[in-house]
Amino acid sequence: MIFADARLARRLEAAEAANARGCSAGPGAAVLEAAGGCAIFVGASSPLTQAVGLGLNGPVTDEEIGAIEAFFRSRDAKVSVDLCPLADPGLLQALSERGYRATQFNNVLVKRLAGTEIGLTPRVRRAVAGEDDLWSHTVGCGFFELRDLTTEEMDVGRAIFAMPGALCYLASSENGEPAGAAALAVRDGLATLFADSTIARFRGGGLHRELISARLYEGLAQGCDLATASTLPGSGSQRNYERLGFEVVYTKVTLVG
Repeated sequence: MIFADARLARRLEAAEAANARGCSAGPGAAVLEAAGGCAIFVGASSPLTQAVGLGLNGPVTDEEIGAIEAFFRSRDAKVSVDLCPLADPGLLQALSERGYRATQFNNVLVKRLAGTEIGLTPRVRRAVAGEDDLWSHTVGCGFFELRDLTTEEMDVGRAIFAMPGALCYLASSENGEPAGAAALAVRDGLATLFADSTIARFRGGGLHRELISARLYEGLAQGCDLATASTLPGSGSQRNYERLGFEVVYTKVTLVG
């Protein structure tokens, strides 16, 4: 069992913030360092546009919250805060007083990599340079559950593919058709697994478990001692992670103001 304390939370959320910063290299993107974390703008409607890692190093002032709000609102984006339950409790109180509401929960899962055995993932491979649109379309089709994607929806995947240090993976169906995608980032011995997506008609065939395993093996190869991922509570993704030895360490809430 892994004990979820403030030290672990700071490690996990620091990696999350670093990954968010890495997605901000595109045209019009921006980053604001604030409250021990950061606010990221990638586009007014992008799911990557949010504030992460706030309040884990101490209290957050009203001035810091105001600066984050101004950062988003000046770009015509809603203010979205990905709040860790181990953040300074005053932050939740301050956001509540400002009228923020909860819109989503996400479970953060962790697995120790010691003792993990290497296996085969024959339907999964690393995406290579020049496959940014293929990867973005595959991950977008699974995430948005659409066959045709807008430029804005494609740009979500493109921002992740271009992220420094990101390793992107593709999963194929039995006939070689792109069927799923995912990404990995390694920072300070922590393997963060994210952007998991399987196209609807290919779900239930074990592709997601292969995508998880392939990234775990890469984390091992790079000397990681810990792996982490986030899922919707009670989802099929969570069950797949738990089957491979992950456990929930805390639940984050998305607050929108």
